[in-house]
Amino acid sequence: MAEAAEKEQDTEVGGIAADRLRSIIERVERLEEERKALASDIKDIYAEAKSAGFDVKVIRQIISIRKQEPADVEEHETLLDLYRRALGM
Repeated sequence: MAEAAEKEQDTEVGGIAADRLRSIIERVERLEEERKALASDIKDIYAEAKSAGFDVKVIRQIISIRKQEPADVEEHETLLDLYRRALGM
């Protein structure tokens, strides 16, 4: 009996389910490690693009544009063109 009570005490500390909390923290830690690995892979791809003669800044802009809705992109480009014409560019 004392062993069961001790095990229950290990899993619930101050009303917190320790096993559940540990599981959540470990999952977040694994995802953080995956994010670091992905960021490193992305950095390597940009380095590859640069060594192939591509402009990385422009590639980043294109990726940003592709994430947007087409109507938003069109509106932005229209305003950009209008502002350029207003400035005589």
